[in-house]
Amino acid sequence: MSQTLIQKITSTNASLSALALRIPVGIIFMAHGGQKLFGWFGGYGLAGTAGWLESIGLAPGYLMALLAGGAEFFGGLALLIGLLVRPASAVLAFTMLVAIFSVHFANGLFIANKGYEFGLALLAVTVSLLVSGAGRLSIDRALAGNAAGERN
Repeated sequence: MSQTLIQKITSTNASLSALALRIPVGIIFMAHGGQKLFGWFGGYGLAGTAGWLESIGLAPGYLMALLAGGAEFFGGLALLIGLLVRPASAVLAFTMLVAIFSVHFANGLFIANKGYEFGLALLAVTVSLLVSGAGRLSIDRALAGNAAGERN
């Protein structure tokens, strides 16, 4: 029996454990994306973020700010509501790899020195969600069940 694309993308385990990762990390990513895109929570918005990204060699800065901010804001929203968690986690994991190696790695591990420990923690969560899926309380689980003709 072949699975449909939607089943493959939304497949998940039946555990509630992913919820404990999705909610706080989704909020964190949305907040960071909101800083980059909209200037919320003391952020610099697209123009400020673009200028900073250009200054560290990530050009074109405006496009990079839009990509990073969009990945974080909309990826975080996807985690929060449990929709397309596997693809969102893949994009967020990539975003964290770029942040770790382009911004934080040279500063060492510890966040007190602007190191990569926080980015590494977010990377670990996104990789975990990429592997496990969204879990029991998610839109993905409902979609995967409906695509298979099952009731949840």
